[in-house]
Amino acid sequence: MKETTLCQIFAVIPTTVSRYLDFSLTILKQTLQKLPEGRIQYPQYEDVELFETLTMRVQERHPMLTNIFGSLDGLKVPIGASSDPEIENQNYNGWLHNHFVSNVFLFSSEGIIIAASLNCPGSWHDSRVATPIYEKLRSCTPLDFSVAADTAFPRGPQSIQNRIRAPLKAGQRLPDDPVEREAALKYSRQLTSYRQTAEWGMRTIQGSFSRLKLPLDANDAAKRAKILEVVTRLHNVRTARVGRNQITTTYHTTWREDQQHRELWDGFEGMLFGEIQRRDRVARFHVIAVEDT
Repeated sequence: MKETTLCQIFAVIPTTVSRYLDFSLTILKQTLQKLPEGRIQYPQYEDVELFETLTMRVQERHPMLTNIFGSLDGLKVPIGASSDPEIENQNYNGWLHNHFVSNVFLFSSEGIIIAASLNCPGSWHDSRVATPIYEKLRSCTPLDFSVAADTAFPRGPQSIQNRIRAPLKAGQRLPDDPVEREAALKYSRQLTSYRQTAEWGMRTIQGSFSRLKLPLDANDAAKRAKILEVVTRLHNVRTARVGRNQITTTYHTTWREDQQHRELWDGFEGMLFGEIQRRDRVARFHVIAVEDT
């Protein structure tokens, strides 16, 4: 709802509406910080059982993805232009030709945001924005556990490269052995499929909180940070209390508790989209193996 609409409904001036909205946002933030469902909490290093539970959700759908417990991606949120040249330079993204603040979210296989880096300059690359999350992956993640991401993120520090898995890139060399080559391609396809969960998470955030579609104030970093934190915590509360989250519904085991339900679940895609898959003209653009010439 626009502020002008609130002015008309309650017969108050814009200054009063703005002040009360800011006051209410502070109260909402403090309330969410106290709610267990609103926490943005990365699992502890000692909590191996939780990591294993998260990875099992992924492995049930993608058998080759062992020990992957979440997906990582960045989100650009538009902001207004600033008269300050320094702020303008920080937040202008030359690739997208507009002003943004950069954010990176780590979604668990349950659809919960377990780590986030918010309100960073829009000119920063996602790999730089994710530096605080890299530290959690390095110091708080047991050995052999990792997250799925696109090819931008493995360019991080050497110490966390094994903690981030990315699909194959075009031109990447594959094993000479045909069996190993097919296994690498199959792994990459399953990894690409699971990495889509990060896109679902971003769409949930943008679709549920329309305030992010309007440019945020470029000159008020504190208020931007407050809005982004409230949105992140509200996403977790909505996922935990309401359950309307595509990641949760896709990777939940309700439809795979016995053999009959598992067969129905595994064949559901073919029943609905079999004809579409047979006529697929886009598959030829997928990553395929090509012999060296």
